[in-house]
Amino acid sequence: MLGKYRVLEPLGRGGMARVYRAYHAQLDRYVAVKVLRTDLLDDADFFDRFRREARAVAALRHPNIVQVFDYDVEDHISYMVLELLDGDSLKTRMHDHRIRGERIPLGEAVRILCQVLDGLRYAHARGMVHRDVKPGNILLTKDGRAVIADFGIARIVGADGDTVPGALLGTMSYMAPEQGLEGKSDARSDLYSLGVVLYEMLTQRTPFDADTPAAVLMKHAQDPLPLPRDVEPSIPEPFERVVLKALAKDPGDRYADARTMGQALLEAAREARIELPARVSAPLSFTTEDAPSDSVAVFSGEEREQIRDTAFTSEETATTVEAASALDRLRAGDPLLEQSTALLLAMGLVALGNLATFTIAAVVGFETVFRMAWPMEFFLVSAGLALVMHASGSASLMIPLGILLGNGFIFTYCALTGNWRHWLFLWAFELLTIAGAVLTARWLNQRRRGSRRLNRLVPLLLAPLSLALSLLLVLGSTVMGLVNAVLGFVR
Repeated sequence: MLGKYRVLEPLGRGGMARVYRAYHAQLDRYVAVKVLRTDLLDDADFFDRFRREARAVAALRHPNIVQVFDYDVEDHISYMVLELLDGDSLKTRMHDHRIRGERIPLGEAVRILCQVLDGLRYAHARGMVHRDVKPGNILLTKDGRAVIADFGIARIVGADGDTVPGALLGTMSYMAPEQGLEGKSDARSDLYSLGVVLYEMLTQRTPFDADTPAAVLMKHAQDPLPLPRDVEPSIPEPFERVVLKALAKDPGDRYADARTMGQALLEAAREARIELPARVSAPLSFTTEDAPSDSVAVFSGEEREQIRDTAFTSEETATTVEAASALDRLRAGDPLLEQSTALLLAMGLVALGNLATFTIAAVVGFETVFRMAWPMEFFLVSAGLALVMHASGSASLMIPLGILLGNGFIFTYCALTGNWRHWLFLWAFELLTIAGAVLTARWLNQRRRGSRRLNRLVPLLLAPLSLALSLLLVLGSTVMGLVNAVLGFVR
């Protein structure tokens, strides 16, 4: 049980949610329950934002937007309850046609997109932006409607700037350039994504493809659009004009709103003499080599038990760690590059510190300066390791960092007092240093929220401290050496 709903079976999962078929006994109604994956989030304000945004999504009432019935948080499980629709997704429909060597008829494509645009126009007028428009989020019901799914999911899991570490708000192949590179999205971003959907319906491919999500996004931002009629010459020219305007790089060059784009689609159909069907056709049902006994179309609700393929929901809320990492690299710099740079800086810091110490020792005397060599070296290496920990955000590096710092203080005491025999009892402090470092690293690892920020903040504080202690020892030794040299000269 999840609240008032008895969870019956899984329907699919995506990067941000798992979807289940459930039953409400009092209302005698089957519903779809979408459980958001909060383990992907690192945001202490998530639950407040979930309630605020879910309330806004639940307020949407439009025949072309999936209705949200309920939302709640139970035992740190945040979930939304939606109407359960019979039919398939536009992604499945396009795949069905592709297998048959066909395209979705232009009239039906216009009918589907105009209904989607009606839903977007309604939501945009109320300040709601979808942020993840794609074929997998457009459902085609058996009663002939195109319905937008997952409205507001991206905003619910996103922070105030629509970004969150480890989650990508949208799908790269359909994402507007400003949404991917700057984290900014508005109604025109949704229209860009729908323009990509139109491009795919016309050509059976998305406009940009590459080996990595980051490369796809950069192509959206920089590469010229491959003309649809170059890919498929039979496409009527008026439809190509609609695609070119919808997929303009600059949001100001796109359609101003969903109503305008819908009117342009209808005008393109009129110019091309394309007749629109009265309703969206029912799902295709046929067997293929890959599915010899089951329909390629996917159903839910009462008919879902009759088929076995539930893959259509696997990307309804598409985000992937790989794509999120690509977005993080584009926005904040490549983390691998950042870590490599930190490692080189750490090695350079240690080498430069040793070279400076050796130079000073050659001037004021090796014996005086190198009395403090061991503690200085501990602090110097600690500063370098802190730089690497800050760049990587890895709490595990706290163990060697803590041990090095602890030994630096122990060796400083021995060097300043000259009582190296005190090591006979100082070994107990060595054990405390090791235990403290391990426990601190474990505490950092166990923090679910804010852990990465803390893993970067702690070494950011320890690095200058370690470097300051190292410099203090070198300067102190230098001063002592100079004083001894002056006293020797006087004598």
